[in-house]
Amino acid sequence: MMTFAQRLFGTLTLDASIAEDIESDRESALQALVVILVVACAGGIAANGLAAITLPVFLAGAAAAIGGWLVWVLAITVIGTVAVPEPQTHSSVPELFRTLGFAAAPGVFVAFAAMREVAPFVLALVAAWMIAAAVMAIRQALDYRSTSRAIVVCVLAWLLTFGTLAAALNMRLVSVS
Repeated sequence: MMTFAQRLFGTLTLDASIAEDIESDRESALQALVVILVVACAGGIAANGLAAITLPVFLAGAAAAIGGWLVWVLAITVIGTVAVPEPQTHSSVPELFRTLGFAAAPGVFVAFAAMREVAPFVLALVAAWMIAAAVMAIRQALDYRSTSRAIVVCVLAWLLTFGTLAAALNMRLVSVS
């Protein structure tokens, strides 16, 4: 079994053997939760940079990061195991939460979006990196033979998540005005 740091850096470098290690280690769930919480804090930092620096803004950014991740995991789970599984696809929700928890690791860099001048670039780069990490994790966790299938699942899930969050934000803005 690998250390937390090895898993974190291995995920950031898109090493598929790391996803296999995480998938098979039931004890890695707490580590995956730590990754998600750190990514949520990075979302809070980014939100603070894009708005007034207040605790509510930080908490809203962190909550949005966690909510977005949960929607993303749900979408990947449904799309990957129900809509487009391969014959050998076998996974469990805990395996997907562990592997996708670590796949969120590139999200720590979203904190750099607090610098308004580079925010669009940072957000695009982090989104692409997270999709790449998820493709690697999903291919391993769902036992896909086809990387292209994992790409389709991750991109569809990301688009669904983005649409869901945009709709939620729009509803929030409409109810405020």
